[in-house]
Amino acid sequence: MPTPTKGPRLGGGPAHERLLLANLATSLFEHDRITTTQAKAKRLRPLAERLITFAKRGDLHARRRVMTVIRDKGVVHRLFIEIAPDVAARPGGYTRITKIGPRKGDNAPMAVIELIREPFSPKQETVKEAEAAAKRSAGPVVAEPAAADSAASPAEPALESAASEPSTMDPDTLVGGAVAEDADDEMAAEGTGEAAAAPGESDAPAEADDEGKATSAEP
Repeated sequence: MPTPTKGPRLGGGPAHERLLLANLATSLFEHDRITTTQAKAKRLRPLAERLITFAKRGDLHARRRVMTVIRDKGVVHRLFIEIAPDVAARPGGYTRITKIGPRKGDNAPMAVIELIREPFSPKQETVKEAEAAAKRSAGPVVAEPAAADSAASPAEPALESAASEPSTMDPDTLVGGAVAEDADDEMAAEGTGEAAAAPGESDAPAEADDEGKATSAEP
């Protein structure tokens, strides 16, 4: 028998719990799915799967073991003839529990427990196991390189913007500016030279006039 759970039982005593689970298993094999509380569904699952394992054997001893729990011979016949062949290739996990909304009145958590009678494909299980092994072998993803890239990315636009500004970074522009400044200095120097030469020119005619006056004064 499955290992009993700790804590209070479902019914008023052990016998009451066995009868409750037997009735739930009978309804499950008869209708393929039932709606009950989550506590009862979790307690029913190991018993129902154990009975299905007996049905997969198919011998007389297994049938008698199942009939000690399920007293309805019609349900036992359906379990051995219809349900067992559908799950013959499945290694386990014959039931599925789906949680639904709470029950009106006492707000008890409800669930639907059903039989899984879909065809089982071992290839799909192999693919799933291979994918899980690949994920385990890959290991955890290291986030440091991504953080480093994200930290270095803001600096790259700054470098690009600095490189795209020729007025401050282009050496040719700096040279052109220096040449322009030299040209301005030369022009200023020429202007001062002209200004200095102008009085000289004005002095030269004066000297010439003085010489002419001196020559004219001589007999």
